[in-house]
Amino acid sequence: MDLKDFEKEIGYEFKNKELLKTALKHISYAHEHKQESNEKLEFLGDSILEFITSKFLYNHYINLREGEMTKVRSSVVCEESLYKIASKHGFNNYLYLGKGEQGSDGRNKTAILADSVEAVIAAIYLDSDLEHAEKFIIDNLREAIDFSTKNVGMKDYKTVLQEKLQVHGTVKIEYVLIEESGPSHRKTFVSEVKCDGKVLAQGTGYSKKASEMEAAKKALEVLK
Repeated sequence: MDLKDFEKEIGYEFKNKELLKTALKHISYAHEHKQESNEKLEFLGDSILEFITSKFLYNHYINLREGEMTKVRSSVVCEESLYKIASKHGFNNYLYLGKGEQGSDGRNKTAILADSVEAVIAAIYLDSDLEHAEKFIIDNLREAIDFSTKNVGMKDYKTVLQEKLQVHGTVKIEYVLIEESGPSHRKTFVSEVKCDGKVLAQGTGYSKKASEMEAAKKALEVLK
């Protein structure tokens, strides 16, 4: 696990290598080795990510209204998008995980990978400046932002799923919160969507609403 390869992959070379290591340390590893985890960096990275995305939308999509920009940002700054970034750059090969998480395939868990991306964003910012952090964010999210702005007027996944399931008559659609975990400032929620008591799919998100939306999206993919 050579961090030089990771730096090449993300397109940024750290002056402070320890900062990068901290960004990749899950709390399970930090507890076992009595070291600092990436949670504080994750907290900072989340704010930087929202700000940079908001700034980019404001400067490059002048025809979008405030409500539309909010919808685009919400669809882009989400666990799924961050997970895709982590997968693209092979974050799972460089994470420091405790024995428990390694044993439960933590290296491939969506929430852990998404959190690590936010931590790395903060680490880049602290190691250099906002400009470098912005480059990493926009390089990795530009395509998703462009797609979302073109589809901002579309109905949300829960509405589309409801219409699809009820096309032949009324059915009972439920969203059930089945798991809640993580620190108070960054909780992760897992919800499942049911139709007439049958589970269709599960979704994960940083809010109950986001997890329900992700569950609806996955249910639509299954129903295709």
